[in-house]
Amino acid sequence: MSVAGWDFSWLEGRATEARPSWGYQRAMGERLARASAALDIQTGGGEVLAGAPKLPPVMVATESWPPNVAKATALLHPRGAVVVADEDEPPLPFADAAFDLVTSRHPVTVWWDEIARVLRPGGTYFSQQVGPASVFELVEYFLGPQPEEIRTKRDPEDARRAAEAAGLEVVDLRAERLRMEFSDVGAVVYFLRKVIWMVPGFTVEQYRDRLRELHDRMQTEGPFVAHSARFLIEARKPFRD
Repeated sequence: MSVAGWDFSWLEGRATEARPSWGYQRAMGERLARASAALDIQTGGGEVLAGAPKLPPVMVATESWPPNVAKATALLHPRGAVVVADEDEPPLPFADAAFDLVTSRHPVTVWWDEIARVLRPGGTYFSQQVGPASVFELVEYFLGPQPEEIRTKRDPEDARRAAEAAGLEVVDLRAERLRMEFSDVGAVVYFLRKVIWMVPGFTVEQYRDRLRELHDRMQTEGPFVAHSARFLIEARKPFRD
């Protein structure tokens, strides 16, 4: 089965995850509809961006993984959006003040200075990100207890400080922990093959014994329960006198 892109429909009926109360895709779509030029960073396979009802006259997306670049291009080109293959390292391949809106859902790394640079004065960065210790019940099942410095990475307040250090004004910051359930081992395997940084280098062969133990546990105790961490951040580039 393909694990390219961010389409998790294969997991329907096999795994569930509660959604954040703020409704990122809807809120992103509302902002895109008002924008004149927008950039979606680390767009994945373009599925989230493609769900926006209306795109601005200038719409660009970046992505680094070649299978996702191809998938996003096929999905977004008919909508008039351009997908740029970019290594997710600074600098962003765009001029200063090129966009009035920059969006990103679950970025791996946030280059705040670059975001501030490509935003026009008055422009907005709008992003849903992964918070600290997300799905760590599953991570620690395979890897064992994680150090505190790993568990506390991606704290929303760290994002606030980094945004402000880049000269942006944080106008909204919200965080939630959300229940996840995996009904069978196949769903766990699919998830870990798709979200590859959860258990780096994960293979069925390497973790066969733990997977068998997990299967037996699910048979007697029911679904494996974990909790994802998500936060929403919206930051604005101020006008300068």
